[in-house]
Amino acid sequence: MQRRSGRRGKSGDAAAERQEGTPMENGVPRESGGSRASSEGGGVAPAQGGTAPANAPHPPRMRPRLVFHTQLAHGSPTAKIEGFTNVKELYAKIAEVFDISPTEILFCTLNTHKVDMLKLLGGQIGLEDFIFAHVRGETKEVEVTKTEDALGLTITDNGAGYAFIKRIKEGSIINRIPTVCVGDSIEAINDQTIVGCRHYEVAKMLREMPKAQPFTMRLVQPKRAFDMISQRTRITKNPSEGKVASGRETLRLRAKGTATVEEAPSEFEEEAARQVDDLLESYMGIRDVELGE
Repeated sequence: MQRRSGRRGKSGDAAAERQEGTPMENGVPRESGGSRASSEGGGVAPAQGGTAPANAPHPPRMRPRLVFHTQLAHGSPTAKIEGFTNVKELYAKIAEVFDISPTEILFCTLNTHKVDMLKLLGGQIGLEDFIFAHVRGETKEVEVTKTEDALGLTITDNGAGYAFIKRIKEGSIINRIPTVCVGDSIEAINDQTIVGCRHYEVAKMLREMPKAQPFTMRLVQPKRAFDMISQRTRITKNPSEGKVASGRETLRLRAKGTATVEEAPSEFEEEAARQVDDLLESYMGIRDVELGE
């Protein structure tokens, strides 16, 4: 029978000594302290017991500080506002920096001091938009006799208690009354105050007025600067006017909850919302961009 040699080489003896005298873990010598040496490159050794430390949680993202520039539309110094989450809080911030009452503000436009309903502040503000606040001006009272089903005006509101005229249909009953203008706030109908009513409530009241029976509307027009009074013959441009945001992010204002920074709607979404808004105007006599969206 073939005999195996009982002699081991030096390398075999060394391996045997490691097996007999040094604890092994996954084929790697383990130090007596129970921890493995750190890997080459400075890696941290696992905690005692073989469990690696859990990844530390990421610190919460800080909300960006959003600061907006604002002016009174009829003329004022520029001020900065921040820290609002809805339209009422926005009006309060504007009123605070200009030392007026929030109830003085009828509505706001973006990037123009003119009464431009296409630039009306709704539920979203571009992060670089310039805000112009239109405040109460003269009060006037008009008498209207309803000879048709529709008066020919479109009502919207500022989200803080004031309904106002957003559009007047050409050739309509209201269009034939020169003292009634786009931007006029409707304060009372037949001496009944409507301050605090939503636009659809005011539109319903006007639709239900009986034909051939005169009624009165008390209107408040926005305070106007001299260049706005003569704007048919003289066009001026405010230095802040026409400022266009470079990005597509907007601040979304909410009636309840916190305002959020969101991507601006796409052209397709804007067109779809505009068509819904047109339907609201056709059937209800109101325009509401936020509802259309």
